[in-house]
Amino acid sequence: MADRIPEKPYLRIGEVARLLGTQTHVLRYWEDCFPQLKPVRAASGQRLFRKPDLETLLLIQSLLHEEGYTIAGARKRLEELEQSQPTKQAPPELGQLKDELKDILRLLD
Repeated sequence: MADRIPEKPYLRIGEVARLLGTQTHVLRYWEDCFPQLKPVRAASGQRLFRKPDLETLLLIQSLLHEEGYTIAGARKRLEELEQSQPTKQAPPELGQLKDELKDILRLLD
């Protein structure tokens, strides 16, 4: 799966649904159920998923469909995994944020 992830900074919900082989309403439901999912919102309200969001979605899908977790169990497992992770990365530099904002603008045009 990781080799099929496009090298784009943001993916729209339809693209993510196709990559995961699921429906867009499932992704919106998972967004409500898992606080770890926080896609960026464009000014139009459209969800824009980044690579870390996609990795989280892949983990959620694996927990639910392959390992047989319930939604509550998968949420708890994700929280455990977050707590066991070393400190999070430093925030992106200003230049990187500027580039990401430009990419969002290109997507919206």
